[in-house]
Amino acid sequence: MEAKKILLILLLPFLAACGSREEPDQKVAETQSQAGAAAQYPKTLFTSEALQVQQISEHAYVHISYLSTNDFGKVPCNGMIVVNGDKAIVFDATTKDSTSKVLIQWIRSELKANPVALVATHFHEDCLGGAKAFMAEAIPTYAGNKTIAMTKEKHLFVPEHGFDSSHIFTINGEEVIARYFGAGHTKDNTVGYFAKDAVLFGGCLVKELEADKGYLDDADEAAWPATIARVKQAYPDLKLVIPGHGAIGGKALLDYTQQLFTPKESK
Repeated sequence: MEAKKILLILLLPFLAACGSREEPDQKVAETQSQAGAAAQYPKTLFTSEALQVQQISEHAYVHISYLSTNDFGKVPCNGMIVVNGDKAIVFDATTKDSTSKVLIQWIRSELKANPVALVATHFHEDCLGGAKAFMAEAIPTYAGNKTIAMTKEKHLFVPEHGFDSSHIFTINGEEVIARYFGAGHTKDNTVGYFAKDAVLFGGCLVKELEADKGYLDDADEAAWPATIARVKQAYPDLKLVIPGHGAIGGKALLDYTQQLFTPKESK
């Protein structure tokens, strides 16, 4: 009997160790499941010569259309779609009305959502070129008041609704934010943020990694780094960043853009 007790005491650490193995295995399974969910994005859902749509998170999509330019050739231009249930917010129109019409129809038929707002993030053609198609479909159009002033001055399409520093849209209980942080690519550029998926649409305020400075005719290079710093401070938990042109990424795009426009003597 005494020998059995001694044997049991000796085996207890081993039995405890064996019993504890289940928890690490569960953690591994959870990690693998999370990695699998992340690995499914980005996912291309629609492709044509004029338009592409990629899903980048559970609720966020990138639409890509093309702008022909003299200095940079055929340029792919990004916009963002946020969908929650049967409602969608679109940041930046495509470059042409005909392409925007296709995009609107695709959102309705494939995502089963109705666009309830278009937000133009600045006054350039890559944001507003296809905006009239949204108005034709009775979709309200929004922009910062600085953008609206610029469109009036330059006799461009004028969005119907303006805001000063920010505007919050609520789609089925979730907030989508349009916000102005300061000048950069233009004096009026705003960004979009969807906290549920931690996705930032930086638009042309944000550069893809390894990009050059690009088109600067309307830029405020001196203000640009400080504007990016304010975006980083406002959204420290963001995971995905969509630039105005090129590949999506993470916070590194903000760091890269800030460094790109910081004078060398200040770095």
